[in-house]
Formats: sequence, C-alpha cells, structure tokens
Amino acid sequence: MGLFDVHAHLTHPKLAPQIDQVLAHARAAGVTTIISNGLHPEDNEAVRLLALRDPLVKPAFGLYPVDAVLPEMRALGIAYPRESEVEHDAQTSVRWVRDHVEQAFAVGEIGLDGYWVPEPLWELQEQSFRALVALAIEADKPVIIHTRKRERRALEILQEMGARRVNWHCFGGKLKLARAIAEAGHWLSIPANARRSESFARMLATLPRAKILLETDCPYLGPERDHDNEPANVQHTLRYAAELWGVSEDDALQQLGRNFSTLFGVAP
Repeated sequence: MGLFDVHAHLTHPKLAPQIDQVLAHARAAGVTTIISNGLHPEDNEAVRLLALRDPLVKPAFGLYPVDAVLPEMRALGIAYPRESEVEHDAQTSVRWVRDHVEQAFAVGEIGLDGYWVPEPLWELQEQSFRALVALAIEADKPVIIHTRKRERRALEILQEMGARRVNWHCFGGKLKLARAIAEAGHWLSIPANARRSESFARMLATLPRAKILLETDCPYLGPERDHDNEPANVQHTLRYAAELWGVSEDDALQQLGRNFSTLFGVAP
C-alpha cells in the first residue's frame, strides 16, 4: 500500500519550477499518488497537463470558493491577496469542469468561504458550489472540499444533495462538527503540520480512523514553519498517526490506504 497526498497544489508558482525534483522527493518517500487540486480554469488546465505528463499525479478540477465570486468582489472594491491574472466568471469556470470532468480523478477543490467573501455574495457562491457538486455526483467523482467559516452550511448542502464521496481538506471548524462530518460518512484529510497544530492533532487522535486521509496542501502547512511544503511530507503525518494510534507505521499505512480506496475506488 503506497503513501498518498489527497490535496496538493503542484502547479503553484513555488513548486512548478522545480516540479521534477518535488515528484522525485515524493517517490523516494514512498508516495504513489498525489492529487493536485485546481483553483480555476487556468490552473485546472495546468493540472490536467501535469497529470498527463506524470502518472504519479492525479488531476482534481475545481473552483476555489473565492474565485467563484472574485469579479463581484472586485466590483465591490473588496481586496483579495491571491488574484489570478486572468479573470474567470463562475459560469465559465463551471463549464470548464463540466467539459473535462470525465478526465478528473476528483472534483476539487470546491466549497464555501465566509472569511474573505462577504455575506451578500454567499448565495451566488452557493450556486457555483451546488453546480459543481451536481457535476461530481452525475459523473460519480469524489469531491474535495475547501470551506472556511461556512463549514456547517457546506455540510447541509452536501447532505441535501446526497453527496457521499466527500473529503474535507484542512478542516478548520470545531471538533464536534468534524465528528458530525465523519458520522455523515465523509472523510477528513490531515495536513503535514499536524504535530504543531493542536486542532489537527486532536482530529487525528480522536476521529474515526476509517475516516482519516493524508494531505499536504503544499506549498502550505508543512512540518516546519516558514518552509515550503511538499507531498513527500505525508510520511511525517503517517508516523504521527501511528504514534497517536499506538500501532506500527505499516498498520497505520494499511488503514489509511483502505480509507483512500474506499473513497476514490482505487488503491493509492
């Protein structure tokens, strides 16, 4: 059973120029599957091409929750620190995913954001989210969720729509809600900074082991602060999980691999 990273950003400007080295590090660490998540059509296309080039990379096509309403935010004079050079409206972005969903390993990242996005735009943001969840369900693809400050609402929508193949990446809500998500049958992926994050450590220690996955969110959330993260660092989270669970690393890997297979339909 190989190691895996269910949420990476291999096309990020910090990683893309050295992608061959990054992938070599991952292989050396025993990583056999990296799901690279797209943020908008431009990024989705870069993810698609990278996955065609290297079988280690599996493509996830999505629409970052802020990008879903970024033109409207700009019109309101609301600044956002990560802005694409190319502005995409939500309809174009959703259409891109629809046109390429059969090539996707998963649909993501998608979700709701109430941190950067003001409440008057929440309903508009939800429209894109619902459209993408519907596409994933129709194509029988898992969804990878990014939600900030609107976790409970995202869960309500997913349950209402009957989405079952769901992973919540880098969950930032309360532990009680994380437990409710696991009880709903969804998975939650733990990033590589778990040893220095009390909330992620508690999730890793207390959530049902069958509902835990590994991620990096690279180049963010690495084991060491102020160092760029890479998929190879899922090995550190594996070791930490084994310690917290009181099992061998191999036993922890087998459990995590089964979790991956249950959600994605293939072994990592």
